[in-house]
Amino acid sequence: MTGSLLPTVLPPLTVVIGGARSGKSSYAERLLFATARPRRYIATAEAWDDEMRARIAQHQQDRGTDWTTVEAPLDLAPALAAASRDEAVLIDCATLWLTNHVLADHDIGYETDRLIAALAACPAPVVIVTNEVGWGIVPENALARRFRDAQGRLNQRLAAEAALVITVIAGLPLALKGQLP
Repeated sequence: MTGSLLPTVLPPLTVVIGGARSGKSSYAERLLFATARPRRYIATAEAWDDEMRARIAQHQQDRGTDWTTVEAPLDLAPALAAASRDEAVLIDCATLWLTNHVLADHDIGYETDRLIAALAACPAPVVIVTNEVGWGIVPENALARRFRDAQGRLNQRLAAEAALVITVIAGLPLALKGQLP
């Protein structure tokens, strides 16, 4: 709960954006807790090495056991369609989802269109976490530049569709679009 006696009502789509280690994931989780709804966590990370396995395990421990967790590193549509209208959904995160598609050399425009359609069709409110990657230097290689550009376009599409867009910097939320709950 966010301090009021009534649960927070989220719009159909909320975007939580920030830099690495900004506190965006924990803030997004708090948004879902405040709804007092059952929580569905859609995980996009793939554990390719020990360090990533440890990160995933830490996220799971931090969240606790009262979440329904769905692994969906590439195809988010079925995971979103399976959500109940009584749940609140957290996708963590769009950046890893995009990374998986870029590394698989998929058509990013097509996959983004599919994601936007799946978000619009989801019966539950969705909070999607994403990274802001455009504030740094221009990457030195073509793959990194391609990814940075695709992430910027994806973030713009998500923000255009969302009723609420929140940036998190140093753990502090700031509404870019809509009002903080």
